[in-house]
Amino acid sequence: MSAHGGTVRVIVVNWNNTPDTLRCLASLEKAAAPGMRVLLVDNASTDGSVKRVAERFAGVEILEREVNDGFGGACNAGYERARSGGAEYLVFLNNDTVVDEGFLEPLLGPLRRSGDVGITVPRIYFMEQRDRLWYAGGEVNLFTGRFAHRGIRRRDTERFGSGGETEYATGCCMAMRAADFGQSGGFDPRFSLYGEDVDLSLRVRAQGKRILYVPESKVWHRVSASVGGQLHFRKLWKKQRSHLRLLLKHRARTGAVLSLLLAPARLLYGAAAVTLFRFRAGRRPYGERGA
Repeated sequence: MSAHGGTVRVIVVNWNNTPDTLRCLASLEKAAAPGMRVLLVDNASTDGSVKRVAERFAGVEILEREVNDGFGGACNAGYERARSGGAEYLVFLNNDTVVDEGFLEPLLGPLRRSGDVGITVPRIYFMEQRDRLWYAGGEVNLFTGRFAHRGIRRRDTERFGSGGETEYATGCCMAMRAADFGQSGGFDPRFSLYGEDVDLSLRVRAQGKRILYVPESKVWHRVSASVGGQLHFRKLWKKQRSHLRLLLKHRARTGAVLSLLLAPARLLYGAAAVTLFRFRAGRRPYGERGA
C-alpha cells in the first residue's frame, strides 16, 4: 500500500473515551503507510486520555483544545492544523472504530484519479457483529425528510461489494482533499453531533463533486459509544434536532413537516430494529465473533 501523491492526515476526535481511542489508534498503527500521519484532536478531555495516548503512541500528533464544541468544530480545527502542516488529503475517522490494515489506499485512489470526486467513504460494519453492515452508502430524500444508511444491520453480501456514487458520506469515516474541504467551508459546528456529515455531503455535491462508496476499504464501528448507545435518549433527541436543522438549512420545508409528522413512527421502527439486532447479537464480547 502506498500513500504517494501527497501527505495524508487521519484526523481522530477524542473526548473522554480512552479505551476506544487507544483501540482505534492501534489499528491505525497497523495500517500505517508512507505519507500518512495521525492527528488526534482532543476536545478538552478530563479523563487523562491525552497523556495515555502520548505515552502509547509517540508518533501521533496531538492537538489539545480548551473547549468542546462538538465533532464538527474539532474536525475543522484538525483541518486547520493539517493544512498548516502541508496535508493534501484528509481522512476523518471516529475514535470508536477499528480500521482494516488496507483501508487507506482504496479511499485515496479515486481522489487522485478523478478531480470530480469530492469524498470517498468505506464499507462500515458493526463492531458488535462484524459481518453485519452499518453503512454501505447513503440515501437522501429532502422531500420526505428521510436519510438512511444503505444495508444497515444486514449481513454483508455480494450486492454490497459493488462501489459507486452515493448520496452522502458518513462522518464515521470519510476521505477528502484538504483543498476541497476548505473550499466547502468544512463542517457546520451548529449540528453538534449529528447531521454535519449529510450537510457537508450536500454542499460538496452542489459544487459538482461526486461522493463514492468504496467497499474495498473496510472499517468497524462501535455505534454511538459517545452517547451511551443506540437507544439512549440523548442520541434520539440530538439526532431529531439535527435532522430538522438540516432540512430547514437546505430549504426542504415539506421534508421538515413530514419529518415531524413521521418522527414517532420512525423512532418506534428504529427502536424495534435496534432491539432485534441486539437480541440476535446476544451482546457477547466483540472478540467472540470472527471478521
